[in-house]
Amino acid sequence: MIDVPTITVRIDPEIKRRMKMYDYINWSEVVRRAIIERLREEEEKNLAEALLINERLRRKAPRGWDSADVIRGWRRRR
Repeated sequence: MIDVPTITVRIDPEIKRRMKMYDYINWSEVVRRAIIERLREEEEKNLAEALLINERLRRKAPRGWDSADVIRGWRRRR
């Protein structure tokens, strides 16, 4: 048997009463699916943010900009 972690969720007594009316529903599965869906949403959001950051880093330098000149300027100021 696999040792599966357990979580506890506190709900309002009224919600529990209403859930009992639908005792044929596997509420554990409902919660499991909701968690999986939320994780998927967060992972997609993180991926979109990473792609946006990557796009900003890959921007081309303005025309006429020379990195060697900038580095030489920094070195002269030291």
